[in-house]
Amino acid sequence: MSPSAFDLAYDQLRARWPGSTEERDVGTPYGRTRVHVYGPADGSPLVLLPGGSATGLSWFANAPALGERYRVHAVDLLGDAGRTERRGAPLRNADDLTAWLDALLDGLGLARTHLCGHSYGAWLAVRYALHAPRRVDRLALVDPTQVFAGFRLGYLLRALPALIRPSEARARAFLAWETAGTHPDETWQRLYALATTVPGRKLVTGARPRPAGLPMPVLVLLAEHSRAHSTAKIADRARRALARGEVAVLPGATHHSLPLTSPKQLDDRLTAFLG
Repeated sequence: MSPSAFDLAYDQLRARWPGSTEERDVGTPYGRTRVHVYGPADGSPLVLLPGGSATGLSWFANAPALGERYRVHAVDLLGDAGRTERRGAPLRNADDLTAWLDALLDGLGLARTHLCGHSYGAWLAVRYALHAPRRVDRLALVDPTQVFAGFRLGYLLRALPALIRPSEARARAFLAWETAGTHPDETWQRLYALATTVPGRKLVTGARPRPAGLPMPVLVLLAEHSRAHSTAKIADRARRALARGEVAVLPGATHHSLPLTSPKQLDDRLTAFLG
């Protein structure tokens, strides 16, 4: 069978990672999970969870800088497009996602780790940090969705055509609207758009978590021009909710242009926070 357009785009973006990046397929009860691993073997572990349709490869622009100090583990999410398989135990709810992450960290040999998520990945990171706080040293949330507030209605209406009848063209049009003026990497845009058409995707969602219960230090990095939600509202709620929180706005960024557009400002904030 010849590779699909998605597979070709995936391999093209994988080629943008540093040459010493390792590909690991970690067994879990829910299927084998693909993890892109880069950085010194003795570096502090940092697990990166992408947004929906983005795949773990979306951190390609951040991996070189983060991998100087940390052992980076960028994950293809369970239930989403990518090289993570969905086999074995059924994926039904958010509890299954946290059980999957428990098994994934066990398989990677990580008793504790720094954890960072973008968008949907940030929602999942918060759920996991509340579920297993002893395994998360520091938590970073990059323009988190469904954590401190819901989506803007206008954002949902713009996304609706691509959700109801997924196609590369509809996903591209949605991206062009949300990322206007930021010019995200073309290879990544192609992968994101094709990911929305992959059969069998099942992104599990759930209720908004209670971030006030997070005991570890938390960094919230917000996109100045995010169309997913009100940046000012999220910043205010995050500052009030988090006992050990730090909130910063990334100038010029939009929700979907992160984390790959102007990666240095994100990398600098993240490394300063993680220490």
